[in-house]
Formats: sequence, structure tokens, C-alpha cells
Amino acid sequence: MKSILFVINTMGMGGGEIAMIELLRQLDMEKYEISLLVLTGQGELIRKLPKKVNLLNKKYFPVSVLDWRGKIRLFKTVIKVMLFKGLVFKKMRYIIKNLKNMIEQGNIKKDKLLWKCISDGAQQLDQEYDLAIAYLEGASAYYVASRVKAKKKAAFIHIDYKLAGYNRMLDEDCYLDFDRVYTVSENAKKVFLEVYPECKERVAVFYDLIDRERIINNSKEKGGFSDDFDGIRILTVGRLVRQKAIDIAIDTMNILKHSQKHFRWYVLGEGELRRKLEKQIRTLGLEKDFILLGTVDNPFPYYAQCDIYVHTSYFEGKGSIAIEEAQVLGCTIVASEHSSVREQIEDGVDGEICKLDSKTLAETILELANHPQQMNAYSRAALEREQTDNQKEIEKLLELIS
Repeated sequence: MKSILFVINTMGMGGGEIAMIELLRQLDMEKYEISLLVLTGQGELIRKLPKKVNLLNKKYFPVSVLDWRGKIRLFKTVIKVMLFKGLVFKKMRYIIKNLKNMIEQGNIKKDKLLWKCISDGAQQLDQEYDLAIAYLEGASAYYVASRVKAKKKAAFIHIDYKLAGYNRMLDEDCYLDFDRVYTVSENAKKVFLEVYPECKERVAVFYDLIDRERIINNSKEKGGFSDDFDGIRILTVGRLVRQKAIDIAIDTMNILKHSQKHFRWYVLGEGELRRKLEKQIRTLGLEKDFILLGTVDNPFPYYAQCDIYVHTSYFEGKGSIAIEEAQVLGCTIVASEHSSVREQIEDGVDGEICKLDSKTLAETILELANHPQQMNAYSRAALEREQTDNQKEIEKLLELIS
């Protein structure tokens, strides 16, 4: 039986983590011995890990990396590897060099500076694997490239590599050590190859897997909206981080509130900007109009019950797993323009793509609300959209050890 190791930074409620869980569900566990190492040793999504996957962490804390308990735990982890293992001194030159570069570029990403320390401070694995997979950028890529023994190594790129703040200096050219690099979209591939052109023959697109039947079945379970609102429900699913532009969504709701239609906007997700966003909501008097619901185990009843699904984002690797889930359930979708969204939505056919600003978003949503027949047409087209061939994608991965 061949062995496959997955390495990931955290198991928080993020798109990459959710995509990995789906991939693990669909791998044949009778043919492959599959293990997982979570470098930070925390994240609430671990409860969804398939039972036959061997979790290698000596200690694991099933708390979110985004709530206060999770942040304290993550801080302790960083302090432990930086001080107790002496990495603060060993990596000082690396940190100073990359911090200086970030300042010069006007794009300081503190978390990116710490990934290398977390990677170097993680537990050592003695086993040699047939295939080792770094499923996220940053720490997991550094760890698999330099610290894992494997016959074949693969890395996944889920984001726009440059917009997310990565570069070759930060990564120390680690992607040159991988036999295959999988990007989740053609645009993500294009951007990555602008930085690593010599990897051209080793890069392939691997679309995130979606279990259509499971999503549909879960959407029919109890749950969803519990208030008695009878207007137009808008749903957004995403972490409360700058990338997801929730602040712009709040400003958009402020415009919609003063229209002749009755809207309420709900967001499923958690993140570091919650307090800042709550303050913005209070300042605009939107406490009853813009609702931060946090995270839930089963988001699909919300998709099924909303009137319009709105996806705001400054950038993605691919459009979003949330968009694909919304399409499976036939949602009317509005998405902000970014580099890869047109790989998921055909503007004017199965949804609408618009500029990421509050005025344009509000105008687009109002136009749809005033034309329910158009909303129904987008819903039908979303349902008919061709879905990813999961087996074909899995074969792309397993060909490395076939």
C-alpha cells in the first residue's frame, strides 16, 4: 500500500482546508495509507477529517485560529518555536531581509514572515512517503520541500501568488524542489509561472472537488435563517479578513437600506476583522440590516434559502469554493471583478460580475431585485453549469505515484 502525506498550515474554516477535506473524502483509503500533519496543531475543521486518515500531530487543539482562544493558542505556538527552539535568532536574517523587502514594496504581511519559523519548528517525521503534498502556500510548502522525505513531492497554490504577498525571496525558491505544482485555476497558474517560469513543465491545474450530492442533501437539513425577515435576503460566505472586502459589503448595505426595497445581508464566517466590522456596522446603524452569523457546521440551508448570493473579494486563486457551492444550489449570484472570477461565472449568463465598489454593487443588486425573472434565469443557468469531474482531477494527483 502506497503512502501519501498531506501537510497543511491550519485546519481552520477556510476554502483551502475545506477543499482538502473533500479531496481526502474521495481518495480510496483501501488503496492508499493517508496521513495528515497540521503544522500549527489547531483548527476546528479537524472534526470533519475522514476517520481513516492518520493525524500525525502529537498534540492537537480543535479550536479556531480566528477566535480569541485560537489566537492565544497560535501565539503560544509561535513563541514556543521562536524562543524555546531558538528560531528567533536562527531566522533573524531571513525575517529582517524579507521585512525590508515588504516595506520597500509597501505590502507588509506579518503572517508570511512567521510561516518559515513555524515550518522549521514543527515536529520531525522520520518516515519516507511515496508522495508528500503541501496543500497550502507558506509553511506547508516550506516544510514539505525541506523537511519531508518522499519519493515524489507536490504543492498546491490556491491563491493569486503575487497579490497574496508571496515571492521567491520569501519562499527561498522552495517550489523548485517539487515534482509537481498544482494551481486551482488557469489564472493562478499564469501568475505563478510569471514568478517561477522554469517550473512550466511541472505545473498543472487541479480544480477543487465538489460533492454535489452531499451539498444538495445537506441543504435540505434543518437550519438556515431563524429570524422572521420577509424581505430580500443577501448571503455572503467568507472569512472576515481584508481579502474578502466585507467592509465594502457593509457600505453597500448602507446604500440598499435607503432604497425602496427591503434587504437584509447575512455573512457566514469568522476572522480577525470582526470587531472592526462590528464597529462599522454600529456607526452606520445597520445592526438589524447586516448580520455577522459566525461559522456554522452546515451552511447549505442558508444558500438554499437566500435570494441573492454576493461574493466580494479583492483576489482569489480561483473564484471561490463558496461560489461553486452556491451554483450547485441554484443561487442567483453577484460577484466582484477579480483576476479569476470569469473562470467560474459567465457574466450575464449564470450570474453577474461587477466592479468592487459599494455604489456599483448596490446598483447591480437593486437591478436584480427589480427583475425577478432575470434572477430566476441566473438560478437555472447556475444549476446547469458543468461541474468538475472529480475522478479526472484525482487521477492528475495519483499519476505521480502510479
